[in-house]
Amino acid sequence: MKVVTVVGARPQFVKAAPVSRAIRSRGQEVLVHTGQHYDQSMSDIFFEELQIPHPEYHLHVGSKSHGAQTGEMLTKVEEVLMKEKPDALLVYGDTNSTLAGALAAAKLHIPVAHVEAGLRSFNRRMPEEVNRVLTDHVSRWLFCPTETAVRHLSSEGVTAGVSLVGDVMLDVVNFNRTLADEQSRILDELKIMPKAYLLVTLHRAENTDDPARLSAIVSALNELSMTAILPLHPRTVGKLEQFGLQITNSNVKVISPVGYLDMLQLEVHASKILTDSGGVQKEAFFAQVPCITMRDETEWTETVELGTNVLVGADSAQILEMVERFTVDFSQVPAAFGDGTTATQIVDILEKEL
Repeated sequence: MKVVTVVGARPQFVKAAPVSRAIRSRGQEVLVHTGQHYDQSMSDIFFEELQIPHPEYHLHVGSKSHGAQTGEMLTKVEEVLMKEKPDALLVYGDTNSTLAGALAAAKLHIPVAHVEAGLRSFNRRMPEEVNRVLTDHVSRWLFCPTETAVRHLSSEGVTAGVSLVGDVMLDVVNFNRTLADEQSRILDELKIMPKAYLLVTLHRAENTDDPARLSAIVSALNELSMTAILPLHPRTVGKLEQFGLQITNSNVKVISPVGYLDMLQLEVHASKILTDSGGVQKEAFFAQVPCITMRDETEWTETVELGTNVLVGADSAQILEMVERFTVDFSQVPAAFGDGTTATQIVDILEKEL
């Protein structure tokens, strides 16, 4: 079994790690990094810490408009596929790299496997939504994290090749929590105690590119009475400067983006998490930390339905109210994302059919 895996950003490398380990224990994997997101923190230490294989190909596509970026990746991934001649192509999630990889393979009649198939926000203005829908419709294997995802595909007429395997991020979190406990010193460095702080992330374009939404979120952050840790992406820093906004609250510790193990440690030990990230919402669920999501919708509707996540949009009053009163009894919350064996299930299915 020879599989080409296409990833384009640091979170996708993290997500791919358990599946890569499973594939390489039984067959051959060729890992392709499109370079969609330039990330300085993806140094050798990143791969060593998380026990992630280095990519065999780096396509160096970089930041461009959606069309230009996807088109260049499509061309370059096609060249790799024609050279490597794999039995299957594997992609994750909903980035432009995901779509480019899937289209390149489909055009060459190489079967596509999509991990995190069936997720929907039902907002076609989000490029991620377009990417995930199109990828699902050219995939032979659709590996769904939840029953909701299976239903979404069924409603679109997609039933062949659909497997409910659970969420690969649970595999990732289970594997890396031990590593984080052993290696991360972030709580000591920031001089914070477990469960005595909020963790905040803010990067999604729908918030950072809209001055009204960004202003409302900053306004809420400036009124927080509890210590909050905010690892701030350089792009968000640029948008704050562009719109003349400042975080002036001394309770909010703004820090540079942190590595995955440090981020996991911050998530696990937070009192609550405020975020606009899809991945962080899910990691909050796995870490059993109440999540306050600063978006109008979420792909992870199960977390809202189970009462562990609340959507507050960019409403200052709602954000502050939920920081004060939102609590969750996780002992009453059923498992919704599988049992942590997703990677093994995926490779079992691919090995059986290839």
